[in-house]
Amino acid sequence: MRGRKPKPTFLRVLDGNAGHRPLNDSEPQPTGDLTDAPSWMTDSQQDGWRFAIANAPQGLLKNLDQSILSIWVVAEDLHRAASQKVAKHGALVRVGENGAWIQNPFLAIQNKQALIMLKAASEMGFTPSSRTRVRLERTRSANVFDDLKSINDDD
Repeated sequence: MRGRKPKPTFLRVLDGNAGHRPLNDSEPQPTGDLTDAPSWMTDSQQDGWRFAIANAPQGLLKNLDQSILSIWVVAEDLHRAASQKVAKHGALVRVGENGAWIQNPFLAIQNKQALIMLKAASEMGFTPSSRTRVRLERTRSANVFDDLKSINDDD
């Protein structure tokens, strides 16, 4: 697959379908908000899951997103553990009889998990740049200044 990832249909509709390409009226619409962590996760992974659910915009993560959030949570947990080992032992460690210096093996784990986290985070709208492409229905007014006007009207 070449080029940009396709824009979801609902975003194309919201933006006025600037390219005037035919809309996919058969695009699946996931339902059910994602809440509970899978039972197979460790306690620290379940903590990471709860953190992600509590801090993600309401309505963003659906049941269908369970696997991608699981990938992010496990990578975040492994990244944290590897980071703690690197902090404790340093980026270089001595090995063998002659005490040769090598890169701490946990540094490679830390770096790999960071890449996995970034990829999964981008898919879910967890990064600052990916959040600019996500639109959620607002229950409050679209203009943030409207709320300030109502405060001023109370005087």
